Amino acid sequence: MLPMLVLGIPGSAMAAVIMGGLLIWGLQPGPLLFTERPDFVLGLIASMCSGNVIGVAVVLTCVPLFATILRVPFAILTPLIVVICIIGAYAPSSSMVDVWYMLAFGFIGYIFKRLDYPLAPMVLALVLGDLAETALRQSLIMSRGSVMIFFDRPIAGVVMVAAILFFMLPVITMVRRKLGWGAKNEPVHHVH
Repeated sequence: MLPMLVLGIPGSAMAAVIMGGLLIWGLQPGPLLFTERPDFVLGLIASMCSGNVIGVAVVLTCVPLFATILRVPFAILTPLIVVICIIGAYAPSSSMVDVWYMLAFGFIGYIFKRLDYPLAPMVLALVLGDLAETALRQSLIMSRGSVMIFFDRPIAGVVMVAAILFFMLPVITMVRRKLGWGAKNEPVHHVH
């Protein structure tokens, strides 16, 4: 949390989520946050301290309950979680479309988990998606619909190619593992 508040650089997935929330509220994490909004910073620090105290109390009193939940077989726990998720998706608007969205994004999340996509950049991308969409629209208007505006200038081209490569890296790594390329999966020759 400290690098995120002081420097504006998230140090973990949770810090990235909190930073995204701060940006949505119009608060820019960094050194100026302490001088411009000291009430918010002191409230955040106080809530973290009180949250730790309450968390210790809950953990100390509920450890037997948590241990009991861990003994429930996965075959029982998974359908229960899916049913609760379906109820949570259907309840706010009473629409089956929301349930289908939940199932589709759950499947996409499962694929990303299998491909070892990191959580922090994904959450930050979801939080900052509106700003990125606005910038994308402005860029496409400036270029009259041509996507080459993202590759024309050297810096923009390098950043776009790097972003595409980093996005595809888990897929490339998985293909390399399946094909047996790389130092980790080299065949072992046994001497008899």
